[in-house]
Amino acid sequence: MIKVTRLDGVEYYINPHQIESVEMKPDTTLLMLSGKHIVVREKVDELVDKIVAYRRKIGVFGNDV
Repeated sequence: MIKVTRLDGVEYYINPHQIESVEMKPDTTLLMLSGKHIVVREKVDELVDKIVAYRRKIGVFGNDV
């Protein structure tokens, strides 16, 4: 799970494997596989870094850890 922050400042965790796409509209908007849209404060680059770190932590990248 990765921590994200809604625009109102509330922090919560999401499963990055459930993210279908990320858009800048101009706010960062996550489109989840469920069809739900989540608008967050984090920028796209920050989200990518969090996702990569999470995937390394759980061993998805194999020898890239």
